[in-house]
Amino acid sequence: VDQYQQSKEIKKFLKTSEFELVESDGDVNMMLQRVVGDKIVRIEWQLTSPFDPDMDAEGQDGGGQEATDLCVTVESQTSNAGISFYCSTQTGEDHRYIIGNVKSFSSAEEKESLSGYNGPEFEDLDDKLQEAFDEYLAEAGMNNEICDFIDAMALDKEQREYIRWLKITQSFLQS
Repeated sequence: VDQYQQSKEIKKFLKTSEFELVESDGDVNMMLQRVVGDKIVRIEWQLTSPFDPDMDAEGQDGGGQEATDLCVTVESQTSNAGISFYCSTQTGEDHRYIIGNVKSFSSAEEKESLSGYNGPEFEDLDDKLQEAFDEYLAEAGMNNEICDFIDAMALDKEQREYIRWLKITQSFLQS
């Protein structure tokens, strides 16, 4: 059980990134965050299961790496207003993520509201606005390296939580 090792890519990213990783044992959620001027940038996602539902009976892979859903939120530290981009990673060389929805909010209450308007579908927006949002995300720090890290970390976290689960379960059953 103890032969687990974190990948060199993950360690390297954490050493060189302007983002700080926030996570805790037993919690499926992870977050990268950094402060840019008056704004806090948070990129949030969850672990992903290594089980591939597209895998057929012979063990042939259906479609490569699973996409990881993530949310990039840029929020003002003074007014708590902000904008959230609901995205998912995708395989490829040039653009490693796609944007689904763009939600804006004027307060912490509105941000947390479960019945709040999630904004339009990104692809329904005017092309110039789509480009502007893409540039905004790039300035906030969103890039292919972050996507690689998020995909790797989603699987890494699953591995660590599984090992933790094994230890807790074993300990309980032996008590």
